[in-house]
Amino acid sequence: MRVVLAEDLFLLRDGLVRLLEAHDFEIAAAVETGPELSRALAGLEPDVAVVDVRLPPTHTDEGLQCALEARRARPGLPVLVLSQHVEQLYARELLADGTGGVGYLLKDRVFDAEQFVDAVRRVAAGGTVMDPQVIQQLLSRRAAADRPLERLTPRELEVLELMAQGRTNAAIAGRLVVTERAIAKHTANIFAKLSLEVSDDDNRRVLAVLAYLDHGR
Repeated sequence: MRVVLAEDLFLLRDGLVRLLEAHDFEIAAAVETGPELSRALAGLEPDVAVVDVRLPPTHTDEGLQCALEARRARPGLPVLVLSQHVEQLYARELLADGTGGVGYLLKDRVFDAEQFVDAVRRVAAGGTVMDPQVIQQLLSRRAAADRPLERLTPRELEVLELMAQGRTNAAIAGRLVVTERAIAKHTANIFAKLSLEVSDDDNRRVLAVLAYLDHGR
């Protein structure tokens, strides 16, 4: 699996290269600026891009914008974005095209090698991975408003949060120590209460839920 990595801090970039190579990823390019990232994504056609939000020369959201531009040119290009802090705007922009293959993790997650590598693989496979802190903020902010989310039971909220992290029904059942059938029932209730069309496609369900949670901000 070929990876384009963009990170301006040399030590972190080098560490990520070593970590990914140790787990059988091929590093197609490891760059440190926005222009270098744009060229690498356009010319190398990687299987997945791992991108720091803030890159030179602007040190704002250049990495994210380069990744979004690359996804417009190549719809569905898997992109995992790394950020120092939770920024809900970044999550909204990543999810906007609804094609999947996106992830948003805080940089702290990089230090959990197993979790980080799993996130890269899930995004590369077309899945959606959102940092738990991002999901928690979306849920909390939505609940604070007078929204249909308040119709959900505590258990349904718990299932929704795990769904939004990209977990399958089987994975949620294992996490909550209940049957997969019980999770399927909770899932159906969640979509009914939120007026969302039920889909068998897990990635589409996650995108729909996140888009709904973020609607009207």
